[in-house]
Amino acid sequence: MTITVTKLPVDPGPAAWNRLLPDPSSAQTVEGDITADFIVIGAGFAGLAAARRLAQLQPSARIVVLEACRVADGPAGRNSGFMIDLPHDLASSDYGGGLAEDKALTDENRHAINFAADMAADFGLGRDAFNQCGKINAAATLKGDQHNRDYAAHLSQMGEPSQMLDANAMAAITGTSYYRSGLFTAGTAVIQPAAFVRGLADGLSKQGVQIFEDSPVTALGRSGDWVATTPRGRVTAPKVILAVNGHLNSFGFLRGRLMHVFTYASMTRPLSDAEALTLGGHEIWGLTPADPMGTTVRKFRAMDGLRIVVRNRFTYDPSMEVGQRGIENVARDHDRAFAARFPMLSGVSMDYRWGGRLCLSRNNVSSVREVETDLYSACCQNGLGTVRGTLSGMLAAELATGTPSTRLDRALASKEPSKLPPQLIATLGAKAVLKWKEWQAGAEL
Repeated sequence: MTITVTKLPVDPGPAAWNRLLPDPSSAQTVEGDITADFIVIGAGFAGLAAARRLAQLQPSARIVVLEACRVADGPAGRNSGFMIDLPHDLASSDYGGGLAEDKALTDENRHAINFAADMAADFGLGRDAFNQCGKINAAATLKGDQHNRDYAAHLSQMGEPSQMLDANAMAAITGTSYYRSGLFTAGTAVIQPAAFVRGLADGLSKQGVQIFEDSPVTALGRSGDWVATTPRGRVTAPKVILAVNGHLNSFGFLRGRLMHVFTYASMTRPLSDAEALTLGGHEIWGLTPADPMGTTVRKFRAMDGLRIVVRNRFTYDPSMEVGQRGIENVARDHDRAFAARFPMLSGVSMDYRWGGRLCLSRNNVSSVREVETDLYSACCQNGLGTVRGTLSGMLAAELATGTPSTRLDRALASKEPSKLPPQLIATLGAKAVLKWKEWQAGAEL
């Protein structure tokens, strides 16, 4: 059999987190014919976690990772950088779900964060790349405040601690009086996503994992072993892990079951010393919105100074492509959200604007499966690519090596992503729901 890959990744705008880092060395691409024991397609959170787990389980194995672009230029370098341990269902009003399910999800998320923390330590990544400092759910409205209180009650039922912050405490942290309250939880790791994934790729390369960039897989065939064809060569191996998130559809799997969504972000230029002093507050902090459709905000230190990122707006895009106009259409929403929160920074412009791909399923499940003999998926992260991608990659590696685990058993026992309605109905329905939820978010957006 031969799978012709129908679409290659297209990512709108620059991967800003990656642009903040020194330029990488020239890409190593696939040239000619290469053999391996495992091929991992995709060098994001899932793919690099899969490679790491494979190397742990079979230290002598030859592992090849194929990335369509440069490491951290794809979705892994475009997210907001929160590895969240607690329930974070984007489809709910306050992130929570059923009690038993949320306890199991928390266990899985912490397992993935611990795995990421071990990688960060082993590969010498600093706190600027991986910092398990917790996060705050920020509420700008009475409704958002109630979401936080409901979520705190749900966490209490789970036996999980949290801390409510009043408006004065929020202003002391953020420097702005925009927020009514916040809910602090301690287990989230806040990362510089590009520094983190580039650090993993460098560390894995030094341990013998071969990582090829600018090497998109255009065909995947099988005649005995699997053969992954790239523009300038081929890689042959008995087993393959697809760590491509929504592009699983492009390989012919789960068509009509995955929802392709983009979210968008803008990053300021560096703040001057005077601007940073005017803003005040803590030097570094990260806020997720009390309403899942609201605005995520981070203040962080880059090599050139303090910057702020705002992330909001979702669009449903079954084509998995958004052009420059799509970014321009949401730019005014970012500027509005920034101005509302930081009127004292009226002269601060945006250096970067970009979009990032999410893959969701209607029933909020991932796909860790053997989709064909010796071909495994680690896909559909439901908007939580950092932590759920890491978990999916780990579990796919365990599945590919026949390594049993209770978490793998749970993944295999889960249902497949639910079927979507016909595309026209799904598109109209999804766009209407997103617009309605954004309107309901009000000042949280």
